Amino acid sequence: MNLVQSDILLCTVNASYIHASIGLRYLYANLHELQFRAAILEFTTHLRPAEIVEKILLRKPRIIGFGIYIWNTQHTTQIIALIKTIAPDIKIIIGGPEVSYEYQQQRVFKLADHLIIGAGDTAFGKLCQLLLQKPLKQPEKIFISQEPPLQQLVLPYQHYTDEDIKNRVLYVEASRGCPFKCEFCLSALDKTALPFDIDIFLSEMDQLYQRGARNFKFVDRTFNLKIETSLKILNFFLQRLDEKLFLHFEIIPDRLPEQLKAAIVKFPSGCLQFEIGVQTFNPQVQSLISRKQNNEKTIANLTWLRTHSNAHIHADLIFGLPGEDLDSFGRGFNTLYALKPHDIQVGILKRLRGTPLIRHTEIYAMKYESEAPYGIISTSEVDFFTLQKMLRFARYWELIANSGQFNHTLKLFLNQYAFMRFYIFSDWLYHYSKKTHQIALRKLFDYLYSGLKNKGLYDDDYQLTQAQLVEALLNDYKDAGLKGQPEFYKVI
Repeated sequence: MNLVQSDILLCTVNASYIHASIGLRYLYANLHELQFRAAILEFTTHLRPAEIVEKILLRKPRIIGFGIYIWNTQHTTQIIALIKTIAPDIKIIIGGPEVSYEYQQQRVFKLADHLIIGAGDTAFGKLCQLLLQKPLKQPEKIFISQEPPLQQLVLPYQHYTDEDIKNRVLYVEASRGCPFKCEFCLSALDKTALPFDIDIFLSEMDQLYQRGARNFKFVDRTFNLKIETSLKILNFFLQRLDEKLFLHFEIIPDRLPEQLKAAIVKFPSGCLQFEIGVQTFNPQVQSLISRKQNNEKTIANLTWLRTHSNAHIHADLIFGLPGEDLDSFGRGFNTLYALKPHDIQVGILKRLRGTPLIRHTEIYAMKYESEAPYGIISTSEVDFFTLQKMLRFARYWELIANSGQFNHTLKLFLNQYAFMRFYIFSDWLYHYSKKTHQIALRKLFDYLYSGLKNKGLYDDDYQLTQAQLVEALLNDYKDAGLKGQPEFYKVI
């Protein structure tokens, strides 16, 4: 095995292969004269820590930088602990949102040699220069970085490889930060949203496009904040439309002016995906968490998008917010379901380190898991057992509703009682199957048949006959491309 040695390794552990780290590529792009001594190594949580350490140490690095996030903190801690046991002289630098706040008691902080707090784009290179110089002057353990002016950054997009372009989602950003102060989000700590120079950014996008890139995921928190910029980006891609182009944007739900609508309707089906964070429809809860959202405009915009555009709508709700009980969440869920987004992601509240959400802990008796991902486990409005049920609700909703495999059946089953009916069904399904994972698609059809035929589970308005249920399930079974006679049909 002939591996190129690298004095500096930029590493992170991604949730899956398809995600390519834009953060590492920013660090690499801004290493300047140290770049030729550096390399990027990305891994996934599917690899054992020892396997990752083996791959790292074969490169014989002197410095390793790790990006720490909520999904990889435990995995990365084990990796760093192994490295420090085997090769203690290697300098370990950590950074990222998971270690930028409340880091003093974290094991990963204690294991690392240095921590960069704040934007690491240029700070990482400066710290590496200090660590590589002779004679060595040992820097402080904590390296506090200020956000550099965006126009001073070298953009990272040329460092997406041909393999990345062919096989992975390419993360891009036209702006950084967020002007809103939603207390569950780290962006609440931002002063505002800062744009990159749009002409330079689009030139970089054109180079990616010319290299064959067609899958662009914008990480901007507020893509439709500045409409002039949004239009430039949309028109740029409209001029490059082909059957493979796919664009993902996160948009503000209550901001959709006419000029933006005019551009959106020009995109064909399968090209646009909008992630829309509704989070809650409860005005009191919105006020409590400093979330500014016009619910009437949000409803009108979602209605327009589903009625007049070809965009795929992925809408988010958060369960467990302070002051929100099960009934309030259910009403919001029903409101959102009636608007017919293609996906509804039910997220369970997490207390991200550093977020202002902590101010509600005592008043609303909010208790969280002590380890990542720090999910809420009870509040003054929702007990532990209800939260467990909602975790399973979210999992089963993803498997059944968001899969798109049961459209005929769910249309008959849910209607205006969507939340409570699925809540009851998911609770039944867990006790019946004893599973939340590794459920085959064919088996889901059997579970749906068994659970939905039981009229005793549901409200008095539940009028689904066995004939209607079987017809809907058979239509979904056929649409799913499954062959042979389904098990549920054999027992009729």
